[in-house]
Amino acid sequence: MPGKFQLKKTANGQFHFNLLASNGQVILTSEQYKAHASAVNGIDSVRKNATREGAFEIKESSSGKHYFVLKATNGQIIGQSQMYASLSSAEHGCESVRNHAPDAALQDESAAPVA
Repeated sequence: MPGKFQLKKTANGQFHFNLLASNGQVILTSEQYKAHASAVNGIDSVRKNATREGAFEIKESSSGKHYFVLKATNGQIIGQSQMYASLSSAEHGCESVRNHAPDAALQDESAAPVA
């Protein structure tokens, strides 16, 4: 099963997406967007930048856990990972985004009622 982008509408009326790996785990989360079209553009940006050299930056939180951000060519962050216990786990997360994002299908759930 390939990865997929899940696009949702938040309770405050904004949009955000998650990139899910083939096992269903969230591997990248976007910021919130005011417009649906902007969120779709964000997904396209993830697809394009996921394989670009230097697009990922691994960081360490104040608690010592690692996470990564995916940046567009202009330096803007277009997605962030969860927290990982080790640097190597964060590196594997970057690789998972590289492998899943380019061909991931879009599952648009933004028209569904917000619970």
